[in-house]
Amino acid sequence: MKLVNNEVRGFTDYIRLTAADMIAIGSGNSRVIATIPVGGSVDMVGVINTVDIVGSSSLVVDIGITGTPSALISAMDVDAQVVNLPLYNTGTDFVQAVATTTFKGGALPVRAVSVATPVLLRVTDAALATITAGEIFVVLRILDPLTLNQ
Repeated sequence: MKLVNNEVRGFTDYIRLTAADMIAIGSGNSRVIATIPVGGSVDMVGVINTVDIVGSSSLVVDIGITGTPSALISAMDVDAQVVNLPLYNTGTDFVQAVATTTFKGGALPVRAVSVATPVLLRVTDAALATITAGEIFVVLRILDPLTLNQ
């Protein structure tokens, strides 16, 4: 969902996915959760396990784009994540260099695009159909500087 300016509160987009939503996506498949606009980029992506996952011990979520599915969030082990403890910017685009940590302070816009680009959430779990409960909440801050060029 796209937020209007007075609703933003630090984020521009969000989506809540229940266990049923994740099962509907299917293991190894992706769902569009946002769009990076022409001239835009991303500087924050977070995932929060808001309702504990029940029925699986191998649920993994990646967030990225076509061709780089883990660009923004990489291999989040959802069922092992502490409920209500957010995980931010772990994707490959946020890594400073091979084998180093993610960028830990300030804003570092990544994935700048010259054409509108869908942001994808990928679900992977061999036991996906056995999940009976759970929910994740995804937040994004997508920069759109060309809106100022009106």
